[in-house]
Parts: sequence; C-alpha cells; structure tokens
Amino acid sequence: MIHPTAVIDPAAQIGAGCEIGPFCVIGPEVRLGRGVVLKSHVVLAGDTDIGDETQIFPFASVGEAPQDRKFSGEKTRLVIGARNRIREHVTINPGTAGGGGITRIGDDGLFLAGSHVAHDCQVGNRVTIVNHAAIAGHCVIEDDVTIGGLAGVHQFVRIGRGAMIGALTMVTADVIPFGMVHGPRGHLDGLNVVGLRRRGASRDEIHALRDMLHRLAEGSFRETARDMAQAEHPGMVREVLEFILGPSERSFLAPQS
Repeated sequence: MIHPTAVIDPAAQIGAGCEIGPFCVIGPEVRLGRGVVLKSHVVLAGDTDIGDETQIFPFASVGEAPQDRKFSGEKTRLVIGARNRIREHVTINPGTAGGGGITRIGDDGLFLAGSHVAHDCQVGNRVTIVNHAAIAGHCVIEDDVTIGGLAGVHQFVRIGRGAMIGALTMVTADVIPFGMVHGPRGHLDGLNVVGLRRRGASRDEIHALRDMLHRLAEGSFRETARDMAQAEHPGMVREVLEFILGPSERSFLAPQS
C-alpha cells in the first residue's frame, strides 16, 4: 500500500506488507523490513535500515546527516530494530566516522513526539524517550531505560539498564543500572523501584541493590565498586558493579549529600 504522492527512490528496498502514506520521501539506501508503516510526510534518508513492523508518524526525519560540524559526508549508517514506534517530529541521525560510523537502536522502543537521538548513539531494547527529550552524540542507553520529557543527555554518557531519568533533567554523567535520576542538574535519587518490580525483581534483590547503593555513596564509586567486586554478589548487584567498572571516562551521578 503506497500512496501515489510518496516519493520513493527506485533503489530503495521495501519489505512485504509495508504501508507508505502521503508525501513520504524515501532515499536510495533505505531498507524497510516487513510490515513497516509510514503514516505521512516521513523522510527516510542515508544508509538506513528500519526493522519489521516499525511505525513512523508524520514529520519524523530519520537518517538525515548528523548534526556534527566534523561530518563531511562520509559513509555511515543507521540501524533501527523491530516494532519501534517513532512519533511525530522525531529526529534520529546516523553515525560519524569519528564515532564508529553507526547509530544503532534496538527493538520495541517508543520515541515520543519531538525527541532526538544523535549520531553514534547505541540504544537498547524497550527504551522509552518521552516528548522533546534529547540524546546527544556517542551515548549508550541500555535496555529498559525511560528518559522523561524535556530531559537532556550529554554526549558520551552511559545510562545503565532499567534506569529512570525524570522530566526536565540534565544528565551530565553516567547513570548506574536501575538508578533513579532527576533535577535540573540531575543527581541519583535512589533506585527505579517501580521499574524493578515491573520486571520481576524480588524483595531481596531490591534490598541488596539498596545496600550496594549506600556503600557506593560513602566514597568513590569506582574504588568502592572495585572493592565490592572482590566478593560474590547477587546478579543485579553484580551487573551494577560491572557497569561502574566498565569503559568510560565519565564520572557518575551520585546521591545528594
């Protein structure tokens, strides 16, 4: 089902069962999986893969050149997984040569109106980015993260699995898995307990994470995590410790004293 006003380059690859609405524009290096729906006025450009059953709403711009002064037209890519919902006026950019050359988004994401994912970001599965939140370049957003409306994430920041970023928050440092962050200059405000419970975390697992967070707050995150990593811990605690000790030049958002 392709509307007669849609402009589709003959070299574009359109999967079975796609629906392409009025006034959509699809470039020559775009590949649509099965059952992709473009509502209307959608622009798909660059070397871009769109996964099966993804829906893209009016006036979204996906795959256009990165918003980076250093970009000079080099060959880079954007890969978007399956069953994502990309709402009105969302912008998602491909990678740059200096950042690895690829922006990648997982499956089952929800990108609400006006949100932005910049070049070279690596976004996991089941991520929700709420209205007008912006993710700067080179960020890593792990699975099951929620980023509230009008929030901003600084470039090169990592946000661990299951974290929650409140609305209007500026995130300038890494966020541990399952953390809860809010404030004009975001600080760590405990755990995303609601998200943990929704994902089946037990009471004992949540208590273990709270105990870990109290220990981390007493000193340097990395030094404390390095000491704690010498002992055995439950799976979620181990995941947080490995995240803290992972490759990053950023500091970590910490609780307010």
